[in-house]
Amino acid sequence: MAKIEQVFSAIHWLYSQLTLLDIAVALLSLFILSCLRERLIRNKGPMLWPVLGISPTVVFHTIADHMHEWFTGALIKVGGTFSNRGIWFGRCYSIVTIDPSNIEYMLKTNFKNFPKGEYYQDRFGDLLGDGIFNVDGESWKVQRWIVKSEMHSTRFVEHSFRTMQDLVQQRLLNLTEKMVRSGEAFDLQEVLLQITFDNICTAALGIDPGCLTLDLPQVPFAKAFEEATELTMYRFLIPPFVWKPVNFFQIGYEKRLRKAIKIVHDFAEETVRERRRNESEFGNLKDKSDLLSRLMESENREQASEKFYRHFCISLILAGRDTTSVGLAWFFWLISKNPEVETKILNEIREILRQRRAEEDEKEDSVFTTEDLKKMVYLQAALSDSLRLYPSVPVEMKCVLEDDVFPDRTPVKKGARIFYCIFPMGRVESIWGRDCLEFKPERWIKDGYFVSENQFKYAVFNGGPRIWIGKKFAYMQMKMVAASILLRYSVQVVEGHRVSPKVTTTLYMKDGLMVTRKPRWLNFKS
Repeated sequence: MAKIEQVFSAIHWLYSQLTLLDIAVALLSLFILSCLRERLIRNKGPMLWPVLGISPTVVFHTIADHMHEWFTGALIKVGGTFSNRGIWFGRCYSIVTIDPSNIEYMLKTNFKNFPKGEYYQDRFGDLLGDGIFNVDGESWKVQRWIVKSEMHSTRFVEHSFRTMQDLVQQRLLNLTEKMVRSGEAFDLQEVLLQITFDNICTAALGIDPGCLTLDLPQVPFAKAFEEATELTMYRFLIPPFVWKPVNFFQIGYEKRLRKAIKIVHDFAEETVRERRRNESEFGNLKDKSDLLSRLMESENREQASEKFYRHFCISLILAGRDTTSVGLAWFFWLISKNPEVETKILNEIREILRQRRAEEDEKEDSVFTTEDLKKMVYLQAALSDSLRLYPSVPVEMKCVLEDDVFPDRTPVKKGARIFYCIFPMGRVESIWGRDCLEFKPERWIKDGYFVSENQFKYAVFNGGPRIWIGKKFAYMQMKMVAASILLRYSVQVVEGHRVSPKVTTTLYMKDGLMVTRKPRWLNFKS
C-alpha cells in the first residue's frame, strides 16, 4: 500500500512540476526524432510525417501549384515506384507507380486483382451511380458489351461525324469569326468545353444544349456538371472521417455538391423520359441515330434498366466532354510555342485539300471529310504527343483484392490503392528517351505512317480490357476542330498569360487559355 502511495506521490510531484512549455518541447522532440528516424530507415519515396503520413507534403505542393511536377520528380528519383500512407487514422496505404510493366500487370496480366474498388466507387457513387466508369465485374462487362456494339455501328459512326461537322461549320467557326472581329482576347479552353459538350449531348443523347451559340449562354446543366466533377475530387483529398460527416450534415462543399448532382441527375432523368415519350408517340425510335436511342432500340435493351440509361447519360458526358476539350486546349498552347510544328500541320492540311480538289474537280471547299481526317498523319502525331505531355486524365487508380507482387518486385498488400500516374510517364527518359520533354510529333511517324505506341507505356486511353472504346471518336473530334481552326486562324496566347494544370480528375488549365486569333488567307492553289 505504501508503494502505491509513493507512486501516486511521484506522479503528483511530476505533474506539479510540468508546464505547457515542457509538454510542447517533449512533443516537438518526439516529432523531430520520428522524422529523423523516418528519413534514415526510408530510402524510397517522399517523406512520411508522423501521424499525418504523406498528406502535409501533398497539401503543400497543391497549394504551391506544382503538384504534378513534384510527383514527376519524386517518381523519377526513386526509379518509378514508391509506397506511402495517408493520415494514420484514415487507414490509407497506397503505391504510386509509372513503371509500364507494373501498369500492364494491373490492367491486363492480372486484371481481376485490380478493380476500381470500393474506395473509388464510394467517392464517385453519388454522381456516377452504377455507370460504366464506376463499376467492376459482370456489371461492367455487360455495360461495355452493350455500348460497344452500338457505338461502333456504321449508323452511329456516320451520325456522330455529321454532328461534329455541323457544329464546327455552323457554330464554332461563326463564333470564332465574331470574336476575331471584336479584337478581344477570349478563353479558348472554355469555348472548346462548350463545343465538346454540345457534341456529346447531340451525338450520344439526341439533345442539343446550345452552349456554343454566338452569345455563349450559361447552361445550368453544363455548369452543374463541371461543379459536380470538381467538388467530387475533394473526397479524394479529404479523409473519409471528415467528408462523410460533412456530407451527412450537408454543410460546406458537400451541400454544393449535392445540389449540383441533383441538377445533373434531373437532366439525365428528363432525357430518358423524353425518349420514352418519343417511343410511345411514334411506336419506335428508328428515325433517331443518337447512341441513347440506338441502345433503347437494340436487341440488348431487355438487359438495360431505366437506371442504366440514366447512369449511361452521365458517364458518357464525363468521358466525351472534358477529356477531348482539355486535350485540345493543351494542344493549341503547345502549337503556339512551337511554330515549326504548326507550319508542318498547315502544309499537310493544305496538301490534302489540294489533292481532293484535283481529284474531284471541286470548287474550293474547306469542309473536311472522313477521308481527309484519316490522311492527317502529322496532325494525329502532334495530338498524340500533346496528350503524352499533357494527358487529359493525369492519374488513374485501382484497388487490390489479394496480396500480390509487381514485376518490379514491389510487394502489393490486399486493400492497398494503386495510383498509376500518366502525367509523369511522358517526362521520363527511361520510357521516352532523352528528348522526352520535347514536343516532337515525329516520334509517332515511321515511313510516312502513324505508329501507335504500347498502350501501357502510353496509358492516355487506359489499357487492357478497359481501354477506352471512344478513342477513335476522340481523335476524329480533335482532328476536326484542330484542322478547322488552324487552317483559318493563327492562335496566339495572350502575352503574360499564366498556364498551369489544375489539380482535379481532369487536367484543366487552372486559369484557362486566353488567346487572340489572326485570320489566315485560305489558298489551296500554291
